[in-house]
Parts: sequence; C-alpha cells; structure tokens
Amino acid sequence: MVSSEYERRIADRFATFDQDGNGYIDREDFNVAAKALLVEFGTTARSDKGQALYAGAEAFWQGMAGIADRDGDQRINRDEFVNGALKRLRDNPERFAEIARPFLHAALDIADTDGDGSATVADTARVLALLGVPEDAARTAAAALDADGDGKVGEAEIVPAFARYFTVPE
Repeated sequence: MVSSEYERRIADRFATFDQDGNGYIDREDFNVAAKALLVEFGTTARSDKGQALYAGAEAFWQGMAGIADRDGDQRINRDEFVNGALKRLRDNPERFAEIARPFLHAALDIADTDGDGSATVADTARVLALLGVPEDAARTAAAALDADGDGKVGEAEIVPAFARYFTVPE
C-alpha cells in the first residue's frame, strides 16, 4: 500500500524501469533500454561501447535486484521497488548512484558523439526520452542537468541527479 507522498513519488518512478509495461522490472527491461540506446545512437552491440552498455545494464540490474527482489524470483514488482527504495536507499542515495554508475557511464559514453567525455543537452534529452521520460520533461530535465551551463552533461552531473530522482525526500 502506497501511503506517503514519498512512496507515491517512488512508485511513479517504477514505470521508468518497467520498459515493457508488464508490471515487473527484470533483466530484460535493462536489456531493452540498452538496445534502444544503441539503436538511437547507431552503436553496435559488439563494439566496446555496446559491450560496456550491456555490462552496465547487467550490473545495474544485479544491484537493483539485490536491493529490491525480496522473493528471489528475478523480477521486481511495484511493491518490492517501493519497499526497496524506502528501506535501503532513502537514507543512502549514494548507494543507488554507485549501482547505476556503470550503466550511466556507458550510456553517457554512447551519447557523447564528439568524444569529449560529456553529452550535449539535446543528446541527454534523447537518452531520457528513450528511457521513458516524456519528451517535454526529458528536455527540461536535460537542461537542468547542465549545472554549469556549458551545454553539456557529464557523469559528475548526471549520476548524483539520477540518484536524487530515485531517492527523493518527502
């Protein structure tokens, strides 16, 4: 039962991960997200960047399953997701950041079309939209991620913001 505002916010984040909309987060959702990013940015799965993205997706899935998959069925339902966030991440958003970092690093590397270590705000918005964020919200969020106003989003900006988004306080 989702009772507090915090729990409602976290429950809303569930849909971001449930890429196929089947009511569960599982390994396949992370693979679907990785594949969509590769296609969008014209990167092959067998390339170093593609392999890093799939490895990051697997690490992210394993970390999330370790936190939230309480019944061990290799899928996370909405209640497990909310409870995992409430009990294990709320007071430690850095842990979530570390779980997500390999995937975010690899996704940023794919969206970094000029090889300077960061992605443009526009490419960051493309990534967010592919991950299920509505297009207008993706553009707004990507612009907000550009904390230093240089038109680019780097790992130092995106990882803590991602952790905050999924571990928001009341």
